[in-house]
Amino acid sequence: MINLRDHVGEALDRPITLAVVGAGARGSAYADLAARRPAQARVVAVAEPRAAARRDVAGRHAVPDNQVFEDWKDLAALGRIADAVIIATLDSDHLEPTEVFATQGYDILLEKPIAPVEREVVAVGEAAARTGATIAVCHVMRYTPYTTALRAMLPDIGDLVSVEHLEPIGWYHFAHSFVRGNWRREDETTFALLAKSCHDLDWLGYVIGRPVERVSSFGGLRHFRAENKPDGATDRCLTCPVDSSCPYSAVRMYREGLHAGTGPKNYFTRVMTENVLTEEAVTRALAEGPYGRCVYASDNDVVDHQVVNLEYEGGITTSFTMTAFTPLENRHTKFFGTRGQLTGDGRYITIYDFLSERSTTIDTSADGSSAAEGHAGGDSALVESFVTALHEGRPELILSGIQESVESHLVVFAAERSRRTGQTITLV
Repeated sequence: MINLRDHVGEALDRPITLAVVGAGARGSAYADLAARRPAQARVVAVAEPRAAARRDVAGRHAVPDNQVFEDWKDLAALGRIADAVIIATLDSDHLEPTEVFATQGYDILLEKPIAPVEREVVAVGEAAARTGATIAVCHVMRYTPYTTALRAMLPDIGDLVSVEHLEPIGWYHFAHSFVRGNWRREDETTFALLAKSCHDLDWLGYVIGRPVERVSSFGGLRHFRAENKPDGATDRCLTCPVDSSCPYSAVRMYREGLHAGTGPKNYFTRVMTENVLTEEAVTRALAEGPYGRCVYASDNDVVDHQVVNLEYEGGITTSFTMTAFTPLENRHTKFFGTRGQLTGDGRYITIYDFLSERSTTIDTSADGSSAAEGHAGGDSALVESFVTALHEGRPELILSGIQESVESHLVVFAAERSRRTGQTITLV
């Protein structure tokens, strides 16, 4: 086994070997993307508590039976058996396996967020410093062709003065994930800004290229509350007499997803039924499972809207809005400079030049795909960068190393403290 730090500038004469810890949607996707480059990477072990997901990943990558595990601790008990490990467990289960595998010598690709609480985020950074492990965090927005083009074009608008950034979560995405789903309660996962938008605050810092000095934030749980339940509504959409007039209807959303073929609604229906795409499975889940609950009769407590105000070194200011109450679409950003304005939506970038009073637009999509597909190419670019960095000895390809990722996470925690206390938080 070998680490990136041990062969900088020298390519290996074999593929790197990868273990997968957590074979859900993200872990399996990263494993598949790595396997597209067989000369550079090979999946040799998997640990996943769910039998079907474990068998699926192991089968696709021809992982031998003696290296397929229900519990990651059984994998760790073998000692180091691969060059690197993909850790894509539940957010609350990131710290322990990261510390163990880093201590064993693995390099690590770690799903975001790093951890759900601040002290664990810091502890992961300390583990990397202590062991010398390369830990790359899956901040895929840093790796997109859109981001690369945007950073190259940003000097064209002169000195950057301020930024406006919107994360439009989408009404049915929010209802699925943050009202009925896994991220609805802080005591079970974490607060919404970290779960949904640590990407955004990390990306803003990466593009702006300066540290945050002060942060303030406001927001709360405005709409998905019991007092907003419509008259006559029942606790389950399947039996609700006002379901047809409710934009958050679980019946409409998941049944549409059943027949959608691809896209977000199909994905959410797969999550709801655990990949059993039948009318019977959808009806049973609507009647019995958490995804059939009325959005005004759930046990959710995370915010449904939040604004974050940031002041960067040099006085650059940014306003960021995360909200449920939008169509499901890509992020929108405006950069305001002394010579022009740059506007982007994850795919298209438009620069308006003050001198010529003309606009120029470029399409950053190489294949015509939307910004939502594979995170606008970020998923594949992230995995390609990680695999190539380890295989060819090129650490500069890793754009989301652990220390800068820890720093951007700390901005997220500071923003949440501000929201709760009403205070402006000074970071430097």
